[in-house]
Amino acid sequence: MQVAIIDCGTNTFNLFIAEVKNSSYRTIFKTKIPVKLGEGAIDRNLIAEVPFQRGIEALKTHKITIEKYKTEKIFAFATSAIRSAKNGLEFVKVAKKETGIDINVIDGNREAELIYYGVKQALYMGKEKSLIMDIGGGSTEFIIANNKEIFWKKSFQLGVSRLLEKFKPNEPITKKEIEKVENYLEKEIQPLLTAIKKHSTQSLVGASGSFDSIAEMVAHRFYKLQLLKGRTTFEFKINEMKAVHDALIKSTYEERLRMKGLVKYRADMIVLSSIFVNLVIEKLKIKRMRLSIFALKEGVLWEIMNS
Repeated sequence: MQVAIIDCGTNTFNLFIAEVKNSSYRTIFKTKIPVKLGEGAIDRNLIAEVPFQRGIEALKTHKITIEKYKTEKIFAFATSAIRSAKNGLEFVKVAKKETGIDINVIDGNREAELIYYGVKQALYMGKEKSLIMDIGGGSTEFIIANNKEIFWKKSFQLGVSRLLEKFKPNEPITKKEIEKVENYLEKEIQPLLTAIKKHSTQSLVGASGSFDSIAEMVAHRFYKLQLLKGRTTFEFKINEMKAVHDALIKSTYEERLRMKGLVKYRADMIVLSSIFVNLVIEKLKIKRMRLSIFALKEGVLWEIMNS
């Protein structure tokens, strides 16, 4: 059976087409389209008119691709921007009318669970507990887990699109602005800090999204980019992450556009992502850091294979 999975995220709409046979799969096609659904109105829990239309056009493009590959089943999921928007259900209705695609709007707990299933396929987690962090545009999911089970999970309304709309930092961001962002984040993630006292870990797994860019920037700076090709995970040193972080917080938007490993559509948000990651590293005294290129859509695929 050939299936198409669409992850309607806040920043990008990702398409993953795979051929499923028993409990294994073969990747047929993968792509993502930047939509930035949160642009201009996420702080008011709305999808503004222009990003609304961008999202619909992205789905139309994905539908053409799905038809081209003669894919039998479509599984579409929507996360933070759509589930929290006052016109989120309207978006789902328009999408169905114009593309025929049924979008399943999932809550934060379900999103975290699917991310975990995805990450488990990308890397070996082992018996030791790790903290999985998935920074999206609308929300950020934290999951404390090992290869057998989830011990704690929570979705926070701390996506980078929300942070960008809330803080609107200068270029480059100032020290005072960094402190303001850090103080806000630290206050908001108190449930995580409490959970970590019970489920201690110094291992961080960054799932997809912003972490893809951070890992690529690290690879460009310290390794050869070929190191990432064909791999589902990549481990790098904390001081390498810190070096990239320092470069990001000193940079202007124009300078970031020229940075190797950073895709254009993340250039406005990556500074806030990096501040968030750096804060987690410092507060939790993280010693080990890995990238998982798999996240929600691969988690959906895992469920399809195991249903």
